[in-house]
Amino acid sequence: MSNTCDETRCNGDCASCGGDVTVTLTLDDDSTIECGIIGIFDADNREYIALLPLDENGTNSDGEVYLYRYQKDAAGNPQLENIDSDEEYEIASDAFDELLDSMEYDELVSEENLN
Repeated sequence: MSNTCDETRCNGDCASCGGDVTVTLTLDDDSTIECGIIGIFDADNREYIALLPLDENGTNSDGEVYLYRYQKDAAGNPQLENIDSDEEYEIASDAFDELLDSMEYDELVSEENLN
């Protein structure tokens, strides 16, 4: 996992730091895909991460998002784990929807303050 986040400006929500935050995932077939980090969020006493797969131009045209369990090891290195059950995925997905709603709200409030 590579992270180009400016941790001096980071408040724990990777979407808010303004940096170019990406991770490179190695898939089961050993291919790799670059993903933008949408955010890290809590749900049901666990942390999750939402990743946006990017094409060779650094864009995502289909809106697909990957959700993973997120934690840091003893050395502070990020670790991603697959979500194994439908129930856990539903919990993470609902929390991600709430994160998106709050990001949209924050964006609307910021736009109103500029006007």
